[in-house]
Amino acid sequence: MSTPITVLLPVYNGAADLEQTVRSVLAQTHRDFEFLIINDGSKDRSGEILDRLDDPRIKVIHQKNMGLAATLNRGIELAQGQYIARQDQDDLSHPVRLAEQFAYMEAHPDCNLLGTAADIWVENTPTERFHEHPLDHATLSFDLIFNNPFVHSSVMLRKTTVQAIGGYSTDLARQPPEDYELWSRMARNGRVANLQQRLLIYREMPQSMSRSGPNPFLDKLVTICAENLAFANHMPTPDNACIDAAAFTHSAFHRISGNPDLKKMQALILAAGQRIASEYGNPDVVARAQNRADILKYQLVIRQTKTEWLKPIARKVRALLQRLSLR
Repeated sequence: MSTPITVLLPVYNGAADLEQTVRSVLAQTHRDFEFLIINDGSKDRSGEILDRLDDPRIKVIHQKNMGLAATLNRGIELAQGQYIARQDQDDLSHPVRLAEQFAYMEAHPDCNLLGTAADIWVENTPTERFHEHPLDHATLSFDLIFNNPFVHSSVMLRKTTVQAIGGYSTDLARQPPEDYELWSRMARNGRVANLQQRLLIYREMPQSMSRSGPNPFLDKLVTICAENLAFANHMPTPDNACIDAAAFTHSAFHRISGNPDLKKMQALILAAGQRIASEYGNPDVVARAQNRADILKYQLVIRQTKTEWLKPIARKVRALLQRLSLR
């Protein structure tokens, strides 16, 4: 029997918080959903906890470790729901989360990706911090060029769109960040949005799936950002200016070319903002682009100042190494 929503929860060594997370989903006011939980080869008690769950909406799958992106793709393939509601093992959904997101998606058939705001806890301790991002498609499309304006565990996805564009990338050269990479493609294939309500508790956990193990995050973040800037300017592939702008944005100074062209980087950013503002009728995006271009100028000045300050030291180091090599 089909159901409108599949809540998709990948689990890897999540025993500490798993029961509380599951309870937050089962307590939803919107009760018509499938709860698909995939144990991705956990080595702790996660499997035992999952096997004790007793609710007809829950479907548990145990598998050998495949990694987050591949596990999510498997879940999307198996999902019976028209909408996929992501849930992370550390986070908690507010009771009305599914009801609010389902109502929005039904009322906006052109929306393929819908996130929410989120409160931030440090493990089990509430804080006064929160994640709040833009709400409308135009602003989100511009912000997505440079960063991820969605809380992964809060999103609801339209299954047909996710499958049509190939799901999460499992290419190790492109993920992590698998979420930012997918959202960037989804925004090119339909509308995206955020709800203003804080419908998730996002917990900062030192051992969560997104934080554990090697994290070659920065280089891939720059690559995706550069691709997004190129796409927004109708370029088939990123040029040096796209890569430099992305590298400055994320302080990945090792990716900056030998002679970054500030005017060209700023022109690309401003052109992207103008196009998005015109296409979606939101002139505020132009000001957002100008602000981003101004920030880039300051980043370049700071970088050059640091470089000039380091030059005398670098010369002394090179001279010392040369003397040592001659001994």
